Amino acid sequence: MRPLLAALIAMTAAVPLAVATTANAGGPPRPPHKITVFVAGDSTAATWPANTFPKAGWGQALPVFLNEHRATVDNKALSGASSKSFVEVGLLDAILSAIRPGDYLLISFGHNDEKTDDRHTDPYTTFQDYLNLYIDGARAQGAHPVLVTPVERRRFNAEGHATPSHGEYPAAMLALGATRHVPVIDLTTLSMALWDRAGVEGTKQYFLYADAGTNPNFPDGVADNTHFQAHGAIEVARIVADRLQAQRLVPPGLIRGLHRDVPDTALTWPATVPVPA
Repeated sequence: MRPLLAALIAMTAAVPLAVATTANAGGPPRPPHKITVFVAGDSTAATWPANTFPKAGWGQALPVFLNEHRATVDNKALSGASSKSFVEVGLLDAILSAIRPGDYLLISFGHNDEKTDDRHTDPYTTFQDYLNLYIDGARAQGAHPVLVTPVERRRFNAEGHATPSHGEYPAAMLALGATRHVPVIDLTTLSMALWDRAGVEGTKQYFLYADAGTNPNFPDGVADNTHFQAHGAIEVARIVADRLQAQRLVPPGLIRGLHRDVPDTALTWPATVPVPA
């Protein structure tokens, strides 16, 4: 266990779990510094490098919907991470060392918590236990935790309707949010509604699909029903940004451009992405 998290566990053992947050009619007050929105999540939110273009995560696309004079995104989402493994590799410690009063921590896991390997957590026990570390850590630094249920995969039933794939994890996150008085963006439900409207073929413009010979990064073609191409990452980020504004979770004026068309070229793909120690 990392030192900062060990101290946090000791601290939270001595205080009540339900800590209310305050907000005014227009959202939280504006802090005196430029706000940082930290993203803790998995590959669906991660920033992807140039050699995987056009693959992108919604955390990579989130900056296009923020007022760049007021806020910046620090996307720590890591491919393959669960709520547990993200802690174990030290990424939560890294966030808690940098986060300041008035900043935000978007917490989105579930895809890999479902796996049966050592990343696994149980929805109503260890999953919630790990999520509490993120919540308590952000609050201890005067920052705002926001739970984001996992974005849905591209999965359809025989009638052509989008179907859920995350079991009890979204419900467990919603229940924890209610218990801990932490706002929750129900990205699972909202993304599944988007996929249902787009339909079986239409969703291929959101997910990472390419025919063989059309993209040098995927010379044999790709049909990925979990990860996004740029357009999909942008539209999922639009949902997250919209809910941050509509649920009055952020100060007025922090979100911008929700109703404008955003070209794929608005995103950037770095040459490399940081690898945790």
